[in-house]
Amino acid sequence: MAHILVAEDERDIRELINFTLMYSGYQVTLAANGAEALELAPKVKPDLIMMDVRMPKMTGYEACRQMKQIEEIRHIPVVFLSAKGQDEEVQTGIEAGAVAYILKPFSPEDLTRQIGEILKQNGLG
Repeated sequence: MAHILVAEDERDIRELINFTLMYSGYQVTLAANGAEALELAPKVKPDLIMMDVRMPKMTGYEACRQMKQIEEIRHIPVVFLSAKGQDEEVQTGIEAGAVAYILKPFSPEDLTRQIGEILKQNGLG
């Protein structure tokens, strides 16, 4: 099953995502902010990276842009999580290098379904 790196600064949401994905059979690595995700990604080499947009130390957008500059991880699909779904926000995420945008709040079933679809679209499902 796929390995997913999750960067989310809100502990309760991070734990909910962790539980949901692990229950669905995914291997999960957690990060509390964008800087931590950027540090962990080359070490754990996940199949997918999920990141909140607004985080302390480094936003999801900043982390994604930097990840896309690192040869060994630039191919890893990035998915943004955000409560803000305006077209401008989504466009910024796609321009930063993301393959998808998942809006909060989401149910565990919706999250699992969307992650499964994204993995399949990227040849990982």
